[in-house]
Amino acid sequence: MNDTNITDKPKVHTKIEKKAKEIGFTMPSDLYIGTLLKTLITSKPNSNLLELGTGIGLSLSWMIDGMDENSKLTSVDNDKNLTAIAKEFFGEDKRVQLICADGSDWIKNYEGELFDLVFADAWPGKYSELDEILALIRVGGFYVIDDMQAQPNWPLGHQENVDGLVDYLENRKDLSLTKMNWSTGIIIATKRA
Repeated sequence: MNDTNITDKPKVHTKIEKKAKEIGFTMPSDLYIGTLLKTLITSKPNSNLLELGTGIGLSLSWMIDGMDENSKLTSVDNDKNLTAIAKEFFGEDKRVQLICADGSDWIKNYEGELFDLVFADAWPGKYSELDEILALIRVGGFYVIDDMQAQPNWPLGHQENVDGLVDYLENRKDLSLTKMNWSTGIIIATKRA
């Protein structure tokens, strides 16, 4: 399967890709994680969604595409320039809240309703504050992470972080886990009672 087989890209996706090239953004999300997020979110009407690591908004565009009118999405990133770009594309959507903040602090201080899906694409919520973020997912909700297979931009020793994370998730009794050797290496966990 190749990227040309994906025919249902969000309308704004190509514009965001162009902007990413223009500013030299080198960490774009894989198209396949986008399609998966859209599919999972479509299964959750009236949902409360969270993305940790907005980046330039490529995954966000897929997530928004899967939302119904009664869902809401919060996306958090610590880069004010990237958050500003994402606001250019999505700032008018009343269902979407874009927050520029330290992800660790945001997770620790969040006091709102539980989430139906969390896409953790940043260090906080993936390699730090993991217990805290998993506690914020409602029973039946999804926890989705990518980049579980070695990536060219990984720093030396990062495989140990990944191995430790996978081991930790596999040993939790409150998650039903699927590891996928697909896209950049995906893990989908569903919270159970």
